[in-house]
Parts: sequence; C-alpha cells; structure tokens
Amino acid sequence: MNKFLKEFKDRGFFYQCTNEDELSKQLDEEKIKGYIGFDCTAESLHVGSLLQIMCLRLLQKNGHRPIVLLGGGTTRIGDPSGKDKTRKILSEDEIENNIKNIKNILKKFLDNDDPNTKPIFVNNYTWLKDLNYISFLRDIGKHFTINRMLTFDSVKLRLDRKQSLSYMEFNYMILQAYDFLELNKKENCVLQIGGSDQWGNIVNGVELIKRYSNNQTFGLTTPLITLATGAKMGKTESGAIWLDEKYLSAYDYWQFWRNIDDRDVIKFLKMFTEVEIKEIEKIKDKDINELKILLANKTTEMLHGKEAAKNSDQAAKEAFSGKTLGSNLPKVNIQSNKIKEKINIVELVLLSKLENSKSEIRRLIKGNAVKINDSIISDEKFEINENLFKNNYLKLSLGKKRHIKIELN
Repeated sequence: MNKFLKEFKDRGFFYQCTNEDELSKQLDEEKIKGYIGFDCTAESLHVGSLLQIMCLRLLQKNGHRPIVLLGGGTTRIGDPSGKDKTRKILSEDEIENNIKNIKNILKKFLDNDDPNTKPIFVNNYTWLKDLNYISFLRDIGKHFTINRMLTFDSVKLRLDRKQSLSYMEFNYMILQAYDFLELNKKENCVLQIGGSDQWGNIVNGVELIKRYSNNQTFGLTTPLITLATGAKMGKTESGAIWLDEKYLSAYDYWQFWRNIDDRDVIKFLKMFTEVEIKEIEKIKDKDINELKILLANKTTEMLHGKEAAKNSDQAAKEAFSGKTLGSNLPKVNIQSNKIKEKINIVELVLLSKLENSKSEIRRLIKGNAVKINDSIISDEKFEINENLFKNNYLKLSLGKKRHIKIELN
C-alpha cells in the first residue's frame, strides 16, 4: 500500500475511497495535487475542521501538493449536507473578510516555504461568478439526473423530515462537482478529500470529470468525529473551540485538549498530532494525564507555536498548584471605576466572560466552585474591592479547570 494511504489509515483518517488500488498506484508513481474545500461562513474555523487540515499536512509530508479551496462562491449558496434548515446568506464583505481570516489560519498549519509542496489557495468565486446559466445547463447539467440527486443523504434527509430545501441549495452538489472539474483542468488536481457527509458530492465530481474529459480522478473521505461523550467535535457547552486566537486564547485551546475524555486521548494523538504511530504505541499505557498534556502541548504548538504551548502548560500547573497568581494565565482587563462602583462577584464573572449565565454563576457559587485568589467565595453578593488585587491583578477561578487573571486598568 502507498505510504500516504497507509498513514492515512493508521491515523484513523480513512472512511471511503473511490478506486483505492488505482489511487495507491498513482501516488507511488508521481507527486499529485489534492484539494479540500472549506466553507467561509464564519471568520474562523474551529476544531471540527482540524481533521481536514491534518490531511493537508499529511499530503505535504509525503511530497504532494495541497490545494485549499475557499468557497467564496458556494458560501453564497449554502451546503445542505448535515443541515436541517437553510443557512443564513452572508454579505459580500462578510464572505471576503472570512476568506482572508481563514486563509491566515490555514497558513499557520501548512508549510509555505517548499515550492514543490506549498499550498495553492483558490477561491471558487473566480470561476462561478461569471457562469452562463444556459451554457452551464447544457455542458454540465446534462451529466446529472434528478433521480440520482434525490438519493444523496444531504437531500434525502431534509425531504424525509419534510424540511424545506431550496432550489439554490439543491444546486450545491452540482457546483461542488464543477469545482473539481475546474481544478482538474486548471491545476491537474486528481484528488478531492472531504468528510464522509461529502461522499455523494465528491463522487459526483469524479464522475463528471470522467464524462467530461475522460480523466481519472479520485475521492477520499474521512469519518465524522465525535467525542467519547457523544458531543460533536468542535462544540462544547461553553461554545465552539475556535482556531483564531481572537475568539479563543491559546491557554483555553490548550485546556480543551488537556481535558479531553480519557477514552479519546490515544485516538486524538493519532489524528491531531504528528507523534509517530510507533511512538504512540510505545507510550499508550503511560499515565493518562501525561498523555493528555502531550496532546495539549502538541496541538497547541501546531497552531499557536512552541512558546504559547509552553506558557499554557506552565499556567495550568501554576493555577492547579494554587501557589501563585499564574503569570501565564489568560487575562481580561476591567476599568478601575467598575470596582469603585462596587460590583459583586456575579458581575465580575460576567465581565470575565468565563460564564455568561447569572443563574449558572449563582449555582457555581452555591457549590463552592468560585474562587478569588484561590479563596472560595460563597456569597453571591460578595463585593469586589481594590484590596483583592495584588500588583493590580486578581485570579478568578470557576471549578478546577477555568482560571483567568483580572487586570485593573
């Protein structure tokens, strides 16, 4: 088996493949270009997109060249896959801003120096915006049948639930297939990788290229990842685990991985780090907390750099020991006049953004889970004063895992 495909399987990336033997043979014979498409519906990707990013890194590691398709065109329509309602349509400016930010995030993960493997960034709006509808129907639409399109899960599930599916969304799968055709023509791209919910769309592209130009291309999908708890990867009770530090600090990102369920640790070391499989097999019986710290350090290092990973690790140790304020903890600034107005502990927690529900904060206070400078606060009317600030800081803790430094301006 080809080296790329073997590691793809060993790390748990593999779900389905079109003509796997032929793909393996082509990967052995030449360096190829493969692409993954990313929606641009938000300013940042979250960890739900991380498996796809790791696939791009694995392509580069094996000497192949990744193409990153940023869906500036298809974002204007909306992918119905996995959705139970029509997605909000964004403005032109919002989409362009999202594309710029997502591109910057992806550059952090990918090697941009080697000319043979550096990523090619494309925006499908460049070829979709000027499509002639009549020509498109005649040249591309003729290769698709309604009968077949109705069998795809992205369509079938919506119709079975009697949920509306707009004609605009129904066209998404044709446009995605057309993207693959364009990349095959323009960049000689022969592989599309995506989540298992994209299988039907990917197969459409492979078949369209075969009918249109008789070129051989391939589709490869990854499994949809859920946490051992059953929660969707990328989502937590406190919100999405964003990849942009503007929305989630390096420390909180580190904490997400440090607090992964024990059952997920080995699987995620394989999927979301580049620790060698042989090494993971050797250390898999080590203390689970050591493995969690390894996972947190490696994932944080990949996104935020070695220094941020080291600081996050140190901040967690300091916060856990309770012996110091924690110089590396994430911090939030509040105005000194807020303190002079005599805010209470509930209002302080709200300002810190560690929790945004007053009722949940009161519940935590009753459970002795709220601390200031490692001292339990048991009264929800407890007033915050300047004496609590040591060197202009105080440490606020919610439970054992959420800590923040409040700086007085």
